[in-house]
Amino acid sequence: MPDLVVAEDDPGAPDVRALLARHLEFAHLHSPPEDVYALDSEALRRDDEVTFFSARLDGELVGVGALRRLDSAHAEIKSMHTTSSARGRGVGRTVLTHLLQVARECGFERVSLETGTMAAFAPARALYASAGFVVCSPFAGYRASVNTVCMTLELRD
Repeated sequence: MPDLVVAEDDPGAPDVRALLARHLEFAHLHSPPEDVYALDSEALRRDDEVTFFSARLDGELVGVGALRRLDSAHAEIKSMHTTSSARGRGVGRTVLTHLLQVARECGFERVSLETGTMAAFAPARALYASAGFVVCSPFAGYRASVNTVCMTLELRD
């Protein structure tokens, strides 16, 4: 996608807020409330450990993702979401690749994430697995649940 640009962005921007709201709706539609860990735009803005990115195709918002510092060696991917109209076009992979590059540049040794186990989350799990993520134990306050899976990737040069 030559016109796809991934860059730091404000999670409070109107179009970003709308996409994050759809991300939360998706999470609540497919997961029980106790297993929804998605953050809204205000939570992303308040967390000083979060760096938020958007993906824009010819200026139109088509995806988002964030990197949260857990400690000096470990980061977490948060808020990965692609607009329904852009799914299957490589947006998620481009955002994920960008987040992993930023993590490497920041010196993180490991990147982890949490996602759902339901069928609606299968494309996300497949994307993460294709990038080398493997299932791991819950981390950073997540709890074991049949509705969620934690995955991690050791970063190497």
